[in-house]
Amino acid sequence: MKQIYKAIQVTRPGLLEMVERELPEPGPGEVLIKVEACGICGADAGAIEGLEKGIEYPRVPGHEVVGTLYKTYDPLPAWLNPGQRVGVGRLGGHCNACEQCRQGRFNLCQNQPVTGSSRDGGYAEYMLARTTGLVAIPEDLSSVEAAPLLCAGIATFNALKKSRAQAGDTVVIQGMGGLGHLAVQYARKMGFRVVAVGRGDDIAEEIIALGAHHYVNTHSQDAVETIKALGGAEVILSTITDSPAVSVLLPALVPQGQLMIVGVGKEPLTLMPGLMIGRELAVRGAITGTALETEKALKFSLLTDVRAMIETRPLAQAQEAFEKMRSGQAKFRMVLTTLIN
Repeated sequence: MKQIYKAIQVTRPGLLEMVERELPEPGPGEVLIKVEACGICGADAGAIEGLEKGIEYPRVPGHEVVGTLYKTYDPLPAWLNPGQRVGVGRLGGHCNACEQCRQGRFNLCQNQPVTGSSRDGGYAEYMLARTTGLVAIPEDLSSVEAAPLLCAGIATFNALKKSRAQAGDTVVIQGMGGLGHLAVQYARKMGFRVVAVGRGDDIAEEIIALGAHHYVNTHSQDAVETIKALGGAEVILSTITDSPAVSVLLPALVPQGQLMIVGVGKEPLTLMPGLMIGRELAVRGAITGTALETEKALKFSLLTDVRAMIETRPLAQAQEAFEKMRSGQAKFRMVLTTLIN
């Protein structure tokens, strides 16, 4: 007898619909996960709206996936147990064979699937995943809490860790959305002086409550001059996709300051050579993290009580939840759950 499960698929760009599919069997190096929660990320628009090249439809989006191990092909590695809760992020599991993997740079493996883009993701009751991409979820972290940390959390946590900032330094977080509100919390817990840069005063109190020492409203303040008046920034972590707005902030960096980029803009950054050379500034990108690095981010989140602010929706309301995220009205992260149908 065939087993059937429900999934939300993109049949063609712009169309999300609930479908029933036959339960797949895991192949070599794969597991089948019974999904409990899946966060909705701005990057999901690549598949849902047809903004990414090369996506084959139909496609199930979603790359902030938490669930339980349901079926395996190979014997599980020693650190995993049947029925254990695991997560899968944007990077769907390294190949263990390429040059980057040989050097231990698993997040830079070019032969791994992109969850929800090059292979089906977590807007579903079940999902196949590579074993190398699995993240162990701590017992004290609920599936709904863990889901956004598998992308928005690890992206900002790792970027701050890889930056030049040291405890006591001034760190600017640009963009107060799903990534930014987590970055503020991580930066505060890491011992930085946190300056949050956003648009409008409607979220100012919430951002201060999350840990920012200062909030800069770009609608009413000159962000560069305000940051300079505070002594300048050793690091700016930009979570936004507005490249011109990112470029404008560069003069707020102190000499040998660093701009960290996690927001994927579609326009080039504008970097003035005189400013870059005269202050010896640096610009660096950061791409999420390995499964092990993600586990460290989850443990840090538990230890320091860092959590995303979340709204949940049942799987059947994926379209509504995605549209709310896309409109910018979500505060601050939408999570789909299969526990409510």
